[in-house]
Order: sequence, then structure tokens, then C-alpha cells
Amino acid sequence: MPKENLSELQAFIAVARERSFTRAAAQLGLSRSALSHAMLALEARLGVRLLTRTTRSVSTTEAGTRLLNAVAPRLDEIELELGSLSAMRDKPAGMVRITAHDHAVVTALWPRLLPLMQAHPDVRIDFSVDYGLTDIAAHRFDAGVRLGDQVDKDMIAVRIAPDLRMAVVGAPAYLAAQPLPATPHDLTSHRCINLRLPTHGGLYAWEFEKDGQKINVRVEGQTVFNNTFLMLQAALDGMGLAYVPLDVAQPHIDKGRLEPVLKDWWPLFSGYHLYYASRRQPPPALALVIDALRWREKTPSVAKARKGRGS
Repeated sequence: MPKENLSELQAFIAVARERSFTRAAAQLGLSRSALSHAMLALEARLGVRLLTRTTRSVSTTEAGTRLLNAVAPRLDEIELELGSLSAMRDKPAGMVRITAHDHAVVTALWPRLLPLMQAHPDVRIDFSVDYGLTDIAAHRFDAGVRLGDQVDKDMIAVRIAPDLRMAVVGAPAYLAAQPLPATPHDLTSHRCINLRLPTHGGLYAWEFEKDGQKINVRVEGQTVFNNTFLMLQAALDGMGLAYVPLDVAQPHIDKGRLEPVLKDWWPLFSGYHLYYASRRQPPPALALVIDALRWREKTPSVAKARKGRGS
């Protein structure tokens, strides 16, 4: 195969991994039509059918699976080595693709990666906001963010945030017309604001813990979102109770716009961790991101000294 057709192989790998022309085209920066024509050209050149197309999905044929298994690891190695060469440059450069959900991006990633990008203009970061437990290797992300107990054992995990407390909150106007729930099971008689998970389109079951007792409750209501901040806004608008991170609800609690519910049952989760595949040496841009995000808990003496300087 001529050297100039390497891009077609890369495009084929993207389609095969994503199982979608639309998602692969977005990843490659191509139109769906251009990508489809490229795959037809590749199949014509090889003389075999690589992809089975339906109106809803794309899958590899036997020949396509064989080609994917043979070529994808080698191209991944090439890309990794090319990325490592940038370590020899004076300035770190390159793209870092990260998958995380909205709360993690807003509270943990963006505040620390913005200064990094301002200091290193050649470092680019592609944020993919998703509540799914994404397989970063299959979807070709450099790193992902999950709560600590959700990280796969074969990944390298770096803590990037303190432990996370979840809270149930509601607007005073809504709660004034409803009996306060005494236990998590009482939530089934309340209007609640649901979170939809991408896996099978299911709704998240609210998790609670008290004195070692753990309870999961499936709730119902008029609204369903896949965004933390929209769920919070719906609670502020009196649409029911929301289950959100305490740090985003606390300012509204302090100002009386929201009231805490079932406070004794609020669970504490291991904080966000950045995870990435094991490598001998991460590419320089990824290494910069890891170092910028690494959680460095302030010691009491340091915190006290800073407080003294600010007083």
C-alpha cells in the first residue's frame, strides 16, 4: 500500500473503534461524507469489505477485525514515539484528550489547566464532557477522570481533588409544601431531579450512607438531566430535590436559596483521580497536565501561615 494511504488506515481505526461514522468524523475533523468515501476507497483498494454498515451502527467484518488487530497497536506505538520526540523540544507541545464529567471539569480541571495553557501555548487540551465510564484506550483518550473507587486496576491513577461529599437539597418554596423526608426511602414520595447515565440510558440511583449502612434509592420526578449544573438550577427553580456535590450547593445553602435534606445520610466519596494507561514515559504535554492537576493537600502550618499573611 502506498505511504500516502496511511491516513486511510488511521481513519478506518477510528471508525472501527467508535463504531460510528459520525463520532469518528468528529474525532478526525472530517465530514461524515468524506470519511465514508475514504472507507469505500480503502475497501476498493484492498479488494475486501472491512465494515458492515446499518442505519444504526457500524461493525467490522472478519477482514476488518483482522486489519484492526494488526494495524492499530502499531500505529498507536508510532504515535506514542512521535509524541515522545517532542520531549527534545524546548517547549512542550501537543494535544491531550481528557474525558471527565462537568463537575470535575469546572472544579478540578479548568482552574489548574487554564494557567498551564496560558504558560504553554503549544499545549492543546480536548475536553470531552461525559458521565460514562469511558474506556480511554478504546476511545483514544490520553486520560480520564473518575472518583477514586471507579478507576480500573490496570490504570495509573493520580488524585487531583479532595474527597467529595454529595448532598440532597431543595428550594424553600418546594419544601414548605412537602413533609421533610426522614429517611432516604421517603424520597420516593417526592419530586426529584434525575441524572441520566449514558450506559443503557439508565437513571442514577441516589446513594446514601449512615453509620455503615448503605442505601441506594431510585427516585422519580418531572425532570431528567445529564448535567450537574442544570440539576442544581432545577432545584433552585423549585422543581424538586436534587442530588449534587455539596461544594456547588453550599453557596446557595449559605444564602438561603436551598435547604439541606437528609444531611445525616450524605455520603463521602473518594475524590477525583486522573487515570491514564501505563507507559514508560508519558508524552511531555500529558506529563505537564498530570503535574498541574496532582492534588497537593495543604499542611496546617502552610494554611496557617497563608491566613496570617492575609489578615
